[in-house]
Amino acid sequence: MLKAQVHGLPMFTNRSDVENITSQKPLLQVVIDTEEEFDWSKGPDRSKVSVKHLQQLHLIQDIFEQYGLKPCYVVDYPVATDRTNNQLLVDAFRHDKCEIGAHLHPWVNPPHNEPLSISNMYPGNLPYELQKQKLQALTYKITETFGCRPVIYKAGRYGFGPNTQQILEELAYQIDLSVCPAFDHSYDGGPDYHNFGVNPFLFGKNLLEIPLTAAYVGIAGSYSHHLFSFAKQYEKFRLPGVFARSGVVDRLVLSPEGFTTAEHVKITQFLLKRNVRIFTWSFHSSSIVVGNTSYVQSQKQLTEFLDRFKRFFDFFFDTLGGAATSPIQFKSLMEKQK
Repeated sequence: MLKAQVHGLPMFTNRSDVENITSQKPLLQVVIDTEEEFDWSKGPDRSKVSVKHLQQLHLIQDIFEQYGLKPCYVVDYPVATDRTNNQLLVDAFRHDKCEIGAHLHPWVNPPHNEPLSISNMYPGNLPYELQKQKLQALTYKITETFGCRPVIYKAGRYGFGPNTQQILEELAYQIDLSVCPAFDHSYDGGPDYHNFGVNPFLFGKNLLEIPLTAAYVGIAGSYSHHLFSFAKQYEKFRLPGVFARSGVVDRLVLSPEGFTTAEHVKITQFLLKRNVRIFTWSFHSSSIVVGNTSYVQSQKQLTEFLDRFKRFFDFFFDTLGGAATSPIQFKSLMEKQK
């Protein structure tokens, strides 16, 4: 039996912040966790590998093309192997309308040598050799299906671990998207990112980290995490909402899943004032079909979900005068500015 490594702060060695990363224009990239349909409230199940929702990929891809966005689909093993349902995604990539990265869900990715557990759903908790074997298998399948070796990685459940950096370097990955600022997943064995900011940084042997756009917003400053954690203990009394409405602290993510357009604007304006210039719009592919996630349980919710894309993109590109980017495009921009 393998024993998972339960850890807190992920290991990022030789870390350095990226300076002078962009022009004055804010940049927006889109990252989609492109994965199988499964019940998030339950433990890992290796039999849940359906990706039929990808037949509806046009619902979001059409929006991205309308706004000149080149989304990055980080795909896991069930997506990479299901030739019946992933054809729209393959076609989009072959026509240069998206980027493709790797997204490791260990429980549905061979080799299946680890016991099923919540902790082992974080790939960074797996021993070095097993984690590497799984990412090698995924890398091979993505290369076979899409005709291009991926250089972008996002750990399933944001599970970057002590061995992940070395494995990414050994497998020639260049960009990581695993950091989830303001969130602490250590309660069930995951990494603790609550001290991370949203700005990109270089680490290891020239790996680029582009964190998720998530942050504590409000006047609490360095006390944000402690105050937010305190408020969550009294959620039944709606204390988090009281803190948010009063401007003390709110934890927001630039995502159409569970966050409103007003909150998207709020976090963007808050971070812009703090000189953040790259933003990531992120969500799960399975949300594009009713019933797959808690965020989209009716046709009305699906319509509202997709409308949030357009409302925020209108704000970002028209009101703010922002520009579209992608992980690979952003890395190229950085290299030109050196």
